[in-house]
Amino acid sequence: MSEVNNSMTNTVGKHAVVIGASVAGMLAARVLSEHFDHVTLIERDVLPDEVKSRKGVPQAQHAHAILAKGMETMGNLFPGLMKELENDGAVVMDFASTVRWFHYGSYKAAFQGTVSSIGESRPLLDSKLRARVAAIPNVEIKQACSINGLATSADHSRITGVILQSDAPGGKDTVLNADIVVDASGRGSRSPQWLDGLGYGKPEESEVRVNVGYTSRVYRRKAGDVPAGSSVLYVLPAAPVEKRGGVVIPIEGDRWLVTLFGYFNDHAPTDDKGFCEFARSLASPDIYNLVSQAEPLSECAVYKVPSSLRRHYEKMNHFPEGYLVMGDAVCSFNPIFGQGMTVASREANALGNVLKTRRSLSGLSRAFYKQAVQTINTAWMLATGEDFRYPETEGVKPFYTNLLNKYTLAVHHASARDTRVYGAFIDVMNMLKPPTVLFAPDIVWRVLRANKATQQQPETNRQPVTITTPAR
Repeated sequence: MSEVNNSMTNTVGKHAVVIGASVAGMLAARVLSEHFDHVTLIERDVLPDEVKSRKGVPQAQHAHAILAKGMETMGNLFPGLMKELENDGAVVMDFASTVRWFHYGSYKAAFQGTVSSIGESRPLLDSKLRARVAAIPNVEIKQACSINGLATSADHSRITGVILQSDAPGGKDTVLNADIVVDASGRGSRSPQWLDGLGYGKPEESEVRVNVGYTSRVYRRKAGDVPAGSSVLYVLPAAPVEKRGGVVIPIEGDRWLVTLFGYFNDHAPTDDKGFCEFARSLASPDIYNLVSQAEPLSECAVYKVPSSLRRHYEKMNHFPEGYLVMGDAVCSFNPIFGQGMTVASREANALGNVLKTRRSLSGLSRAFYKQAVQTINTAWMLATGEDFRYPETEGVKPFYTNLLNKYTLAVHHASARDTRVYGAFIDVMNMLKPPTVLFAPDIVWRVLRANKATQQQPETNRQPVTITTPAR
């Protein structure tokens, strides 16, 4: 594995510190390495040498998605990364033709497209990113290291480093000085408390509560497990009536990763019978047909997400120089829609764009959030809009949500008949194009035409669905 090309064309500081070896943290370290003499990535966990889950990433045992825009962005930061993943068994596939997606009573209209998807476990991705970051000459990774707070200038106007907790009982904490500190420590970030303690107050928060729960299990993957031509099974609930769904993705090691989920505490059980019965209850029998016959290779793992949570650092009237917050520490989404890693990659891209044009770090945070918030806004609107289809959802619903949801429901129905509409929708959900493409005149006309045909012949596109009896 070759080291990342690290030609520093615009150096703006001597030392940068990144808190957290999350995907966002590793991407941030990669970007910062081009603009600082030295970068220190600090992680509380002991990082595994092999491909395995770790305590600080409880979601790692569940299905993840790198959307096409995320694949593109990560590939630009780490050339050859996707090929490395594929060489280690990850499955690269065409989204439009291989994702067997059942939603609102129909399967999407499969066709040969140009948008790629990749199936891999989160631990494999993390291990590849860690190796790439560790290979950057001016990046140091400090693991099993906890941070007790932020060091500041005398007037608290600038963050000047982090306070490292002593390893020895009763030992004295030490300060690691830095020109900039980036918090990528995840949803449990202590930035709100740290900033409040320094007199800046806490950021305004938006929260949309849905109480989603994941239950996941790994199975052996064999030919014929899924319908011909399919690589991914995706069953989403038809809100507001249905609350259960699931996804099956191929991962390295000839395995299937099966994740079942439910809204509002309707979560899949962890015992064999309960897991299978939950799969049987889904709107399509595809996932049940697989789990009822495939060989399980793991126990069930559980992960619960009470809400989508957004912290509006961009709205704070006062913010210290030399400090940024990124990734899930800024915004964590309902994981059903697979947006988190792609949003983190776009934030890293925004950070790089801002740093390339600057001679100093003054005003960096405002410039960064001005760019990053555009990606966050779009992802937040798409994810929470779907969540607000349920009357049980708690949170402040924007005034336009019901009207937008009515049209996107029509888009879903049209995507079962019209490949042009489905293709446009794939581009939007993969963050390749803005949602406005769905309102282009030709797409609107196709949506209306397809929905009219559906109303006249509501069963014409529904494929036969049968539950396969397990072999005994």
